[in-house]
Amino acid sequence: MADFVIVGAGECGARAAFALREKGFDGTITLIGSETHLPYERPPLSKEALVAGAGPKLVADAERYAAAGIAVLSGRTVLEIDRAGRRVRLGDGTALPYDKLLLATGARPRTLPGMACGGRIAALRSHDDATRIRAHLVEGSHVAILGGGFIGLELAASARKLGASVTLVEGLPRVLSRGVPAEIAAIVASRHAAEGVEVLCGAKVAGIEERPGEVRLTLEDGRVVSASLLVVGIGAVPNTELAEAAGLAVDNGIAVDGLLRTSDPDILAAGDCTSYPLPLYGDRRVRLESWRNAQEQGQLAAANMLGGGEAHCAVPWFWSDQYDMTLQIAGLADGAATTVRRDLGEGAFLLFHLDAEGRLIAASGIGKGNAVARDIRLAEMLIAARRHPDPAALAAPETKLKTLLAA
Repeated sequence: MADFVIVGAGECGARAAFALREKGFDGTITLIGSETHLPYERPPLSKEALVAGAGPKLVADAERYAAAGIAVLSGRTVLEIDRAGRRVRLGDGTALPYDKLLLATGARPRTLPGMACGGRIAALRSHDDATRIRAHLVEGSHVAILGGGFIGLELAASARKLGASVTLVEGLPRVLSRGVPAEIAAIVASRHAAEGVEVLCGAKVAGIEERPGEVRLTLEDGRVVSASLLVVGIGAVPNTELAEAAGLAVDNGIAVDGLLRTSDPDILAAGDCTSYPLPLYGDRRVRLESWRNAQEQGQLAAANMLGGGEAHCAVPWFWSDQYDMTLQIAGLADGAATTVRRDLGEGAFLLFHLDAEGRLIAASGIGKGNAVARDIRLAEMLIAARRHPDPAALAAPETKLKTLLAA
């Protein structure tokens, strides 16, 4: 009987474990995670779970793992991969054999040099982080957020809903500089300002100081931001240390091929910790921090642990909910030569991004609720099909995107 071990009990690892059973694997499955919680979804941590103070949204309850014959080792750390002996060694000295190993070790918040989280300085990655941050988000409190990406902006929206005042500090000239068109970023920034968030762009931090009852950010221009809590949201760093120590190839993440295989054919990797080639973009190597990517790669890794030989071909997809707005992006727009706008009414719109040959490579949209969801899904299908749609048809809201796909 084969032994499969999954290191990393997040969304990706848990999905892979269940997918193995769904695909008929009858060997042992051991899922190892450093957190004491069962695997849970991370997107709610900066949104509804933070506002409601709710418990983690579990991928599955303990009974479902037991019924599937999946052994979950929570609160456990893997210290070493013994590739020659095909074993992993845990912090308590336990050694577990494996025939196939999946690394789904995720990522951790990036911090400033010399900065440690604790006291009045926090970062958001886990449910315990969210619980700690939630305790500070009360009427009359003031939270400072360093970083104007998805996490920082979602935190700002949640803090305002809870009555806290917010100052958001972004070192670059605008928010959402990574992967979000300026036209959409401007809408988001304006909405935050209208909700009472003080947004400081182009603001470089010169120093951070904790004092009794407050934390102070001193900016390079001399301004000082005083807050009861500082949340740092300046990106994430892939957890590659275990792979590196085992001699696996690393390139902005654990380097895998299109089948999610590492440089050791018996070890696969998936999710936020990996970098992998994207066939739709000339096999460009990317690392994506995305809820859907974690799900998709967990499923794909399971298939390929069983010898499926399935290549990763999904279109990157991202979303963010802030106030009553939803932002969605399919594809990667940074190679676009032309952008076409389609207005959907009530302030919602789509941006289609085409390369120099007219191929649709990305689509971005923003609107209230699910205003852009269906069209982004159709655009995603057009991107996957490598279509060269007529720009005039893309711009015309009366032209159904489904007809362009059928053509």
